[in-house]
Amino acid sequence: MAPDEVMVTQLFAEEEHEDQYTLSTLDYVVFDPGVFCEKNSVREFASYVLPPIYWCVFLFGLIGNSLVLITCVYNRKLKTMTDIFLINLTIADILFLITLPFWAIATSRDWVFKTALCKAVNSMYSVNVYSGMLLLACISIDRYIAIVQATKAQKYRTKKLIISKLTCLIVWALSTGLSLPEILFSIVKEESNSSTCTMSYPAELSKTLKVGVLSLKVTVAFCLPFLVMVFCYAMIIPILVQARGFQRHKALKVIFTILSVFILSQLPYNCILVLRALNTANVSSFECATTQNIDIAYKITQSIAFLHCCLNPFIYVFVGVRFKSDLLNILKKCTCIGEQQWAKVLLGDNNKKPLSETRDSKMGTLSL
Repeated sequence: MAPDEVMVTQLFAEEEHEDQYTLSTLDYVVFDPGVFCEKNSVREFASYVLPPIYWCVFLFGLIGNSLVLITCVYNRKLKTMTDIFLINLTIADILFLITLPFWAIATSRDWVFKTALCKAVNSMYSVNVYSGMLLLACISIDRYIAIVQATKAQKYRTKKLIISKLTCLIVWALSTGLSLPEILFSIVKEESNSSTCTMSYPAELSKTLKVGVLSLKVTVAFCLPFLVMVFCYAMIIPILVQARGFQRHKALKVIFTILSVFILSQLPYNCILVLRALNTANVSSFECATTQNIDIAYKITQSIAFLHCCLNPFIYVFVGVRFKSDLLNILKKCTCIGEQQWAKVLLGDNNKKPLSETRDSKMGTLSL
């Protein structure tokens, strides 16, 4: 066998059990012996476009989620199941956001950190994907029970906090279990003059594990939460339509915002994951140019999916009058600006009621 053929065969065998995960892209991918697909263009695109996005998501997401965490710790007691779910969602988002600086550095340069940090970054990302999406589904179920099954919800009123805490514990345990591939198979691969944080599977299980991991992410972190959210809010909307009061319109807007943001941020990314799974399973084989476009689309859609960490506080928390009132209390204590000035900013100019009257609404159960 000629030396060139030996080199190609070795590269092909190596690629069979190696999966380029979220932080790197191979310079070359081998489809057939003797055929190389250069990926320098993908890496160059990522190095220029992605770091600013990562830093922006990190900064805005950290500010929003930190405000939620501070408000919950200093000014509120966790009284409802949704409060428990929201604080866990905030913690999940913060844990992921603190890994984004590493993503930015690795994308603009090489992976300059140790293997332990590579495993931590990949696994924290995976845990956030699963736990965040599952917690959004839990919030939807809680709102469905509180509004559509209000009578039955009263029977479990004394146990609701215990149930919510147990549910969160199960979500975290399940998310950690589903992230075991990232914990076990993340490595730092040394190449010529560069190093990358990637996932390397055992050769004999490569294809099975790759397809399995991608399928789990699409199924558990997108399809399942999406179906749960659609069902729950489809049941809630008729109740809201029949209700009276200005809160009805606000609640409907929140529902449509939740579903729209979820679809727009998560659907494109998961479509690319499906394409990658099909390519890995050899159901569909793509030419080099198509694969390059898929890699670029993967990085772009993944960055869009990250925006959910920034938007969650505004969608689920900042739109609520009760949270705005609690945040107003903190701002009033920490600054010299009076309550009326902060109220105009947080509660709107049209809200003329005192703070004590805005905390509880006749339609409090419709607050999403």
